[in-house]
Amino acid sequence: MAMAQAGAAAAAATGLLVFLLYSAIHRVEEGHLAVYYRGGALLTSPSGPGYHIMLPFITTFKSVQTTLQTDEVKNVPCGTSGGVMIYIDRIEVVNKLAPYAVYDIVRNYTADYDKTLIFNKIHHELNQFCSAHTLQEVYIELFDQIDENLKLALQKDLNVMAPGLTIQAVRVTKPKIPEAIRRNFELMEAEKTKLLIAAQRQKVVEKEAETDRKKALIEAEKAAQVARIHYQQKIMEKETEKRISEIEDAAFLAREKARADAEYYTARKLADSNKLKLTPEYLELMKYQAIAANSKLYFGDRIPGVFLDSCAFQQASLRTAQQSSLPAQESPESPGESPLRGKESSG
Repeated sequence: MAMAQAGAAAAAATGLLVFLLYSAIHRVEEGHLAVYYRGGALLTSPSGPGYHIMLPFITTFKSVQTTLQTDEVKNVPCGTSGGVMIYIDRIEVVNKLAPYAVYDIVRNYTADYDKTLIFNKIHHELNQFCSAHTLQEVYIELFDQIDENLKLALQKDLNVMAPGLTIQAVRVTKPKIPEAIRRNFELMEAEKTKLLIAAQRQKVVEKEAETDRKKALIEAEKAAQVARIHYQQKIMEKETEKRISEIEDAAFLAREKARADAEYYTARKLADSNKLKLTPEYLELMKYQAIAANSKLYFGDRIPGVFLDSCAFQQASLRTAQQSSLPAQESPESPGESPLRGKESSG
């Protein structure tokens, strides 16, 4: 009996020891730090990733992420300056806590620091932004600036309140607005779209007109350049013809001048030659030769009263031949007379 009680006690002690060891051993994931509380007091030494041992039931721990994490704030109400209440379905805040700042931030804002520093701050900053702008600005005109404004406002306060906590990005979804207002915005956007289409169509027409104008201007410049080229070509042709004519005239003038100079030289040389040749003795000789060539000698007791040259004798011979060819009945002479005698008698 005593042995059974001793075995039960040993088993109970062993079980209690296993339970205490199981409660004392804990694991910390990579990218996290473990902060410890003993009797409700925060201990100053966080633990890194891995397995660690703590006093069970006396010491507790909480894991704090030190890598990039995304906190979501959902269904955030926002009242515009015009009194319209809108709701933003989801706001995502990407943040990172530096390991060296874990102890201070957990001591000041607990391990759930993001509720105080991010969630509550998002509500405050978003309501500040909405209350200063109209629905048109929040929903359309300045919507693309909300995320950047929230990021800057959060980081500005965190640099003072919680150094080491960095906001990487803020993403804001489109706000939910009342259905009637939403339909009005859709109609307004449709009208804006029509206006933009009309404006773009007008720009297209203006561009087409400008293109036609530039095309006509280019064609006119092309025609003007072609005409200018033709005009210059004609001028060059005329100048070429003029130069050719001048060259031909100069050549003709040179030939005529050379001919005139040659004739003048020939005449001058002939005159010089005649001056040397026509001496008084030579002229006297030429006179006697001319007299000898033109002299005629007549024999008889008197000088003939009529002189006939060779042409007159040729004409007389021609008439004699024509008369001899006439028929016998036209001839007045008798058959016994000879033509020579009749001619002598008629003479």
